[in-house]
Amino acid sequence: MPLLKIDVIEGRSDQEIEMLLDTIHEAMVNAFQVPERDRYQVLNEHKANRLIIQDTGLGFTRSDKMVVITVISRPRAAEMKKRFYTLIAEGLERNCGIEAEDVMVSIVINSDEDWSFGLGRAQFLTGEL
Repeated sequence: MPLLKIDVIEGRSDQEIEMLLDTIHEAMVNAFQVPERDRYQVLNEHKANRLIIQDTGLGFTRSDKMVVITVISRPRAAEMKKRFYTLIAEGLERNCGIEAEDVMVSIVINSDEDWSFGLGRAQFLTGEL
């Protein structure tokens, strides 16, 4: 049950946002083998001067199409993560015209006791999930 936070610079159409979210979810399903309906995405749009992601010495030139994806998830194997990064970059370039150097991904690890889906209960711990 990964939770994804996606940050972009404002100005995309509803159709562009929908394609972006669908493409990211498809990569999640294929790389992490999560169920199709296991979809938790929060998209935040920012003014250009509120999303500062600079070159880290890799020679990247970022554009206003930049996407920053934070994945909060249980631990995953390194190979799954590498596949996820590749699928996202390829999918966003193919489906959304976003260059691979404009795609930044960070995975934050947590565990079952770190989730409550509502009702004040930890459903993974209570056996509801």
